[in-house]
Amino acid sequence: MEEVNIGLLTLKVMVGFVTLFFIVIVTGKTSIYQLTPFHFVFVLLLGDLLSNTIYENRIGILPFFYTVGLWTILMLGIEFITLKKKSTRSLLVGNPSIIIRNGVIDREIAKKNKLDVNQILSLLRQSNVFSVREVQYGVLEANGQISTLLKSKYQKPEKQDLNLPQIPVDLPTTLIIDGEILWDNLHELGFDQQWLVNKLTANGYDNEKGIFHADWRENEGIHISPK
Repeated sequence: MEEVNIGLLTLKVMVGFVTLFFIVIVTGKTSIYQLTPFHFVFVLLLGDLLSNTIYENRIGILPFFYTVGLWTILMLGIEFITLKKKSTRSLLVGNPSIIIRNGVIDREIAKKNKLDVNQILSLLRQSNVFSVREVQYGVLEANGQISTLLKSKYQKPEKQDLNLPQIPVDLPTTLIIDGEILWDNLHELGFDQQWLVNKLTANGYDNEKGIFHADWRENEGIHISPK
């Protein structure tokens, strides 16, 4: 039986702990509350890497430092790329998809994301929604959760209990992210660049570069979050 080097083992465990803690702090709450496929693969492989090297006496502390450091740099490098390059987010992080419209599940979106009806209903119940008929829009997020916008009469307090008139529920459409215009969304709404320029000018912006996020809602107009 191979003798365990307690000193080396202790040092490796401490390095592994500090590394994991550092990664959580640097990457923010995303790695805790929004575990995307990219983060899942990273954490899974890092955990396997640490478990295989911590108890291996033949691997000294310098190779261990190098391995953990290189893996951390790769993680932070990809985080930086996805933050700066919008085009890489779809591949590495994923895009949200509207999986429910007006109480009807989109079969093609469900099939594309390998979800069956029972899984979708389970995700809805985790959001305290117990029938798909209550959902005006259901958005399948990159982390596999479903965010819901309920129909007017099911929103709390329930308007049908208060005998209040029902009003249409509109889903906001994102127009600008990180100073970049989402042209597909703009055109889908039936608007053009001049319309957007007019809206930005009316809100005190010369162009889209100083805007962190902007969305459009039919009943409320444009909403802007500056950088």
